[in-house]
Parts: sequence; C-alpha cells; structure tokens
Amino acid sequence: MGQEIERKFLVKRDFWQQQEKSGQIYRQGYLNSAKERTVRVRLIGDRGILTIKGEAQGLTRPEYEYDLPLEEAQELLKLCEQPLIEKKRYKIKQGDLTWEVDEFFGENEGLIIAEVELEHEQQGFEYPAWLDQEVTGDPRYFNANLVRQPYRSWPAEAK
Repeated sequence: MGQEIERKFLVKRDFWQQQEKSGQIYRQGYLNSAKERTVRVRLIGDRGILTIKGEAQGLTRPEYEYDLPLEEAQELLKLCEQPLIEKKRYKIKQGDLTWEVDEFFGENEGLIIAEVELEHEQQGFEYPAWLDQEVTGDPRYFNANLVRQPYRSWPAEAK
C-alpha cells in the first residue's frame, strides 16, 4: 500500500524572497475533497497525475498516484471544485531529504508552505533557516481546504 508521511511548515517570507531559486508550475484541482478521501488531478508541465489519498492517522495516510494522459487531465480539471490551486514548487535538497516549497498564486497568493516527506513519523531532520511555524495538523493549510477557503479570504489575524 502507498503511504505519505509528511510535515508542513510556513516559510519566512523575507528570507525566502532573497533566495535564488527555480521551480515548476503546478495546477491542481479536487474531484473530491472529503476529509476521509481526496481525489486530486494535477498538471505539472505536460504531465497529468491522478492522486487518491485516504484519511490521516497521525502523520501517515494512504496515497496512490497514477499517470494520466495530458488531455484527460486537462478535461478532468474542468470538473474539479473551484478555484483550482495554482502554485510554483521548488525542490530543495538538504541532507538526505528533499523539501518541497510551494509558493501559491491566484486565490491563495501570499501563502508559502514547505513540506518534507519522511520515512517514519519519528524521523528527525535538520530545520532549514527559512522555516517558520509548523502547520502539519492545521487543516486550513491542506490544499483541498484552500479550494473551499482560499488564503486571500482569511482575515489578517488568521494569517
């Protein structure tokens, strides 16, 4: 069975904006965004991906990914809940881990989140200097929830 063990953090904006980086544009939508299961369609360049995730138990949750033909992924995005998630993803290697930093656009502009996938829930790691508050357990920061309640609609005190 596929699984994902992930931790999420906000990124220190001032520090992050000073870094030289190159990333890739992601467009993704949700056919189902229920807490118990999410079904996501994603476009990365000319690659389509269908991802199905189950409900998390601690930091771990089932995850299955399948390649989709580009045309089918584009059509499926039209069926997804709106707005679509638009972001640029940067991959940063640090030690044995690769951090994925997502800089959001569109309705979620202003949000920058770093994620790291772990081999087990107790795995330790070095914290990059650009990390801020951990938001792993905060459902507001789940991509599926950013469709229903985009970051730009949050009150200033909630950001």
